[in-house]
Formats: sequence, structure tokens, C-alpha cells
Amino acid sequence: MNRLKIPQEEDPFLNPLDTILADIAVNVQLPPGLHDKATERYEAVRNYAERDGSPLKGRILRFYPQGSMAIDATISTRGTDDEYDIDIVAELDIDHLSDPHATIGELTDALKGYPTSKDVERQTRCVTVRYADGMHLDVTPAARLPYSRERESHIFHAHPKKPSEHSLVPMNAYGFVEWYRERTPLEDRFAKAFNRRLLEAYGMIIKADAEVDEVPDQTPLYVKNTATVALQLLKRFRNVVYASADCRIPPSVMMSCIAGHAAAPNTSLTDMVIKQARMLAKEIWAASAKREKLSIVNPVFPRDCFTDRWPENIAQQNDFAAALKNLSDGLEILRKQGADLEELQEWLRERFGSHVVSRSVKQFNERMGGAVRTSAQSYSGRGGLFVPSAPALVGIGVAASPAAAKPHTFMGGRRR
Repeated sequence: MNRLKIPQEEDPFLNPLDTILADIAVNVQLPPGLHDKATERYEAVRNYAERDGSPLKGRILRFYPQGSMAIDATISTRGTDDEYDIDIVAELDIDHLSDPHATIGELTDALKGYPTSKDVERQTRCVTVRYADGMHLDVTPAARLPYSRERESHIFHAHPKKPSEHSLVPMNAYGFVEWYRERTPLEDRFAKAFNRRLLEAYGMIIKADAEVDEVPDQTPLYVKNTATVALQLLKRFRNVVYASADCRIPPSVMMSCIAGHAAAPNTSLTDMVIKQARMLAKEIWAASAKREKLSIVNPVFPRDCFTDRWPENIAQQNDFAAALKNLSDGLEILRKQGADLEELQEWLRERFGSHVVSRSVKQFNERMGGAVRTSAQSYSGRGGLFVPSAPALVGIGVAASPAAAKPHTFMGGRRR
């Protein structure tokens, strides 16, 4: 295997805050092995749905990933659990005005008996297939709209106990993914450094002194740019904030849209997290100033509203904006003034979860070769060590508290 020696000036993680944030992102990633397994599983689910005797035999036009899986932004679903939510669209050969209740029912029937350790579960817009290792696939039925651009579709909303709310929902997940990819092209330097770190964390490459094994050309780059890693960190922050809340949570697709708008190559990871958090908070406050609920729509298909089910009221969106401000202000102070490692750990734990932060700091210390002592040193902007003055974390506050979330979908729903 070829080896690559990385000149220091090319390392995008010289700043220790960037380094620790990158390690947190690595620790909430869909692991490389599960990424491949997810692809195999959604192919197997399609084959099962089209088997002989299925109500959908010969009626599935295509299966394609949507949401986080499609833009390489999948993270663990909640807390320290190793749960991963994979979103799939099943485009069916049906009329776009089909009955929502019947359509979701047909897909449920088609997937019943699928050989996993748990039952197939019907939701209001999708059908969930659960696996013993914590992964689950959310399969959403869709029907193409006539005389429309590629994959502009209806999906179907049907709550069994609320028939008056059954509806057809415009959607173009495919178009949004293409837009996001155009806005967030490959950042070669960042992608190679981050993916090397990801593969190293899962024992797929070996680090040796100043040299590391180069990521082989045939190895996929699971994350390709700074904007997507920053998005993963913000989603993790949201999950921790809402981990025990009994309400809908800010939808990932809305946050992905903001990430696409905020994307700027060669931005540091810390700066990109700050930028995305502030941009979303600004959008929320602008809506609240007009006494309106936030409205974020698909940039390629405005009929597709990403915030149709969240927020439920203005107070709810303001709570999330306050949490985002808390995060971005704190990162700004840490970036400018540094902090004692012990205090930094505590601050990060409150916002990204105790388990992953502890693991990330351990990885950071191991990478530094034991040179960092937790309570006696801080870090300069270029990665050097210095004895800290007052770390200026006073007033940053704790993680904002809509409380923290139940397992959710890419569209911001909650499971019961």
C-alpha cells in the first residue's frame, strides 16, 4: 500500500478545536462497514417487496436513497445508542392522486414478514424495517407527478386514527440531493484527511509516526466536504438537546438545506459549524419577528416544504434558535481564547453527549502521544500548548433545553 506524508501546512486539523470536533463527527458516523451493509439491505428490501405474491410485484419503478444517506450525512440516531436511520423512496407505478391510507397500507403489506428480528412498523408517511444491530430503513412510497421535472412526486400522509388529516405531500428528494451535491463539491484536502481519520478509527488503516497509510483510490470517501461534517455535528447537537423531549424535532432536511446555502470551500470545521448555526438561527428569528412559523422550502421544488410539520409554534422555533446561538457563541469564544482541556470536555459533553466526547478526547490525547495533560494546559490556534489564563467560558451557558429527542426521521418526525 502506498504511503503519504502530509506536509503540516496541508493538514486541515491543525487547530485542536477542529481536531476534537472532527473526532466527534467520526464517532457519530455511520461506520464504513454499515454504510455498505445499508446499501445491501435496501436492495434486499426492494427484492422482498417485489417477490411473488406481494401486492407490489412489478409495481416498484425505482428505489433510491433520500435524506442523510443520499448526501453522506448519516449519524447515529440518538444519545450513545448505535442506531442508524436510512431513508429510502419507493417510487410506485400508481396514480399520483392515490388514496394515502391505502398506499401506505399496500407497502406495509408488501414488507410484512421481512426476515429481520423485529416487526415491520407502519408510520404516517413511511414503513420502517428494523434490524437487530440497530439500523432501520424508512421506506416512503411515492408517485411521480404527471408532466413534471424528474422525480417530482407526491408522498402520502395517513394517520390511521386521524383520517381527516390524510393528504398528498409534494416532494422532490432526488432534486434536492442533486442541488446539495452541486453546492458541496469534493474538498480533496479535507476529505482525505477526514476519511483517513474515519478509517483509522475503525482499524482500516494503520498510523505510524509522521506517516499514515494513504486511503486507497478504490476506497470510497464517505464524507467529502466541510459543510457535510459540520451538518453532522449540528444534527448531533440537536439530538442531544432534544433527547428526552416528547415533541417533533427540527428536521434534518431543513438543516441540510441551510448547510447547502452556507457551504464555502476551505472553511475550517469550527467556522462552518458556527456559520450554519448562525444562519439557521437568523432564519428563525426573521420568521419570528413577523410572528410567523419558519418556512424552509426545497430550492429546486418550492412546493416541497421542509418545515411542514416543525415548528409547531413560534416559541418552539425560538427555543431552538437560542440553542443554536448558545452553541455558536461558545465555539466562537473557544476558537479565539482557548480553554483548559477538562473544561472544554465538560462544555462539549453538554452539547454533543458524554460518551462520544470522552472517546473523542481520548483519541485526541492518543494522537498527541500523551503530551497533553488534561488540567494543566490549553491550546493555541496553531495547535501549540500554553498555560491558560482565565478560559472565558463564563456565561456561555448549558445546552439549551427543549430537552433531547426520541428516534426521529429525516423529516423531523417522532416515533411512538
